[in-house]
Amino acid sequence: MASQRSPDAVSLRLILVSGKTQDFTFSPSDSAADIAHHVFENWPAGWEEEQVSSPSILRLIFQGRFLHGNVTLGALKLPPGRTTVMHLVARETLPEPNSYGKLPVAPHGST
Repeated sequence: MASQRSPDAVSLRLILVSGKTQDFTFSPSDSAADIAHHVFENWPAGWEEEQVSSPSILRLIFQGRFLHGNVTLGALKLPPGRTTVMHLVARETLPEPNSYGKLPVAPHGST
């Protein structure tokens, strides 16, 4: 994680479901899993009510999509020098890619 501001540093403003926000700075090489771990280890004062038991259940949402753990900030091509907003939620599992909006199909002949 980038501890000091470098030219390629990525500024993130994380928003909880409760509406509370906190700004963090990361390196473009940091992944969603790295960010979740960093936030868990450096849980902000004022977020105590939302504290989770493990970094593995923290999920980032960017532009309406859950970010899988290995996606780096660099891969998202976030603009340097600007703050990018993401949501941070506690969720055990991620939805399968391209699964929302599809209904399960009953086998032929079943009622």
